[in-house]
This record gives sequence, structure tokens and C-alpha cells, in this order.
Amino acid sequence: MKNNIIKLALTTFFILTIILYLYFQLSSFHILLQIRIPRLMLAFLVGFVLSGVGYSFQIMLNNPLAEPYILGISSGAAFGSILANILGLYVFMPIFGFGGALLTLTLVWSLAHLGGFFNNTKLLLSGIIVGMFFSAAISLLMYFNKNDLGNIINILMGNLGHIFSHREWNYFLVVFAVSLALMLYLFMLSRKLIILTTGDLIASSLGIDVKKLRKKIFVISSLLTGITVAYSGIIGFIGLIVPHIVRMISGHNKQTTIIYSAFLGALLLILCDFIAQHIAVIEIPVGIITAFLGCPFFIFIMVKSR
Repeated sequence: MKNNIIKLALTTFFILTIILYLYFQLSSFHILLQIRIPRLMLAFLVGFVLSGVGYSFQIMLNNPLAEPYILGISSGAAFGSILANILGLYVFMPIFGFGGALLTLTLVWSLAHLGGFFNNTKLLLSGIIVGMFFSAAISLLMYFNKNDLGNIINILMGNLGHIFSHREWNYFLVVFAVSLALMLYLFMLSRKLIILTTGDLIASSLGIDVKKLRKKIFVISSLLTGITVAYSGIIGFIGLIVPHIVRMISGHNKQTTIIYSAFLGALLLILCDFIAQHIAVIEIPVGIITAFLGCPFFIFIMVKSR
């Protein structure tokens, strides 16, 4: 009964938010069709993906602070996307973003296993180190490509105001469908992920190939993160905040928690985007809004987990 009430409340809240968003943004049918709906779909996709991926990382690594931004994956994806932008390969930005995210994750995973043992502290430190490396690489690209500074800054700050050309829009619709399909696959793996929280030995005794499962999650998460960063830039903390909020409401991890997290993440990012557009005379990058929300929450999680 409690789960049904929560599900109904989140669904109602989500629908009302979209209605209000469209109501305040609506100025003409042309603007609605060409700008507002694509922006709404992009905000939905990015929030949906980042929250679902953040939840998967937190469960798989049994670490409440794990998410793409903190693990440095977003920085690697941003490097790949910026490189594609500089080369003029705008349509292939999601592919370059995926490559950067996958490279980052490989480096983080390798560093975390140096010395023959693995723990959460090493993983977080590895993510910070690799993230700083790619941040330095991005700074180098900015220095040598000053004509592209505007586009690079939009990627670094997180911006949902991407204007789609007709060709890009067709590609985005395909990417949107693929991303939802991958998120559905993550949902199908969520039961195994929850079992993984009991420990590798217990999960293996129940017939789960732990190493293969982690590889699947990492590859899928890298692809999804690369896609979102390519279109929206770096938007941090959504994947950190939302799964914790859902767990606070539902009380514990369940198979449906990833779905609740994904939809609530989409809702939160839509709200943040609305605030970013109306809080000042000029539009503020939405990544700044999520950072202002996420930093205090990050401190709260650190204190609580001690």
C-alpha cells in the first residue's frame, strides 16, 4: 500500500511539473515545437539517466557517494565530447563522449585495484585523480582552441539549451530510444545488483557472475553517461542526490527503486532547468543550480555515513 501511494504521488508530481513547465514556457506553437519540447525531452533524458546510473553505482559499489560526476566519468565524457566539437564532428559527440567515459572508467578501475586489493576509498580517490587529469586535458584544449571557448564552457557548466538541427534531431530521437532501452536493461539487472550488496561471495554462491555483472554495468553506464554529457554537458550531483531521497522515502533498496530514482531525477532536473531559466534576467547554466543543491547534500551524506 505504501509503495502504491509513493508511486502515485511521484507520478502525479511528475505530470504536474511537466504541465507547469509547458504552461510557463509556451509563447507560440513554433517555439514549443522547435525549442521547448526538445529541451523538455533532453532534460527528462539526462535526469532519468544520471539518477538511474547513480543508483546502479551506489548499489554495485556499496558506496553512498558513488556517481558519474564524483567518479570522474563525466569529466572523461566531457573531454571526448569537446574533442568531437573541436574537430567539427558534432553528430558523433555521443560516440566520442562514450569513448571518453569508458576510458575514464577503465583508468579509475585499474588504479583502484593497484596493490592487489580494492576498497571504496581507493575508488573515490582514483576517480578524483582521473577526473583532475581530464580537467587538465580540457583546459589544454581550451587554451589552444579559443574560438570554441563558448561551446566548451557550455559543456563544462552543463546546459540544456542545445539547439538541434534537423539532422541532429533525428539522431537524438534514435539516441533517446536507445537510452531508454539501456535503462530498461539496467532495471532488469537491479535484482542482481541488490543481491550484490550482500557481498561477492554470497552473490557468487547464488549463481551470479559478479565480475561479468560489474563489467556490464560499467559499460552500459559509460555509454549512457557519454550520451548525456554530449548533449547537456557536465551536470553533477543529480545521480548522488536522487537515489538517497528515494531510499529515504521507501526505506530500503528494492527492485523498483531504480525506476523511482530515474523518474524523480528527470523531475528534479526539469525543475532545476526551470529555475535556471527564470531565477535571473539571463539564463544560468543548469549545472550551477544542481551544484548548489548537491554540495550541501554531499556533505550531509559524508557526515551521515561516518
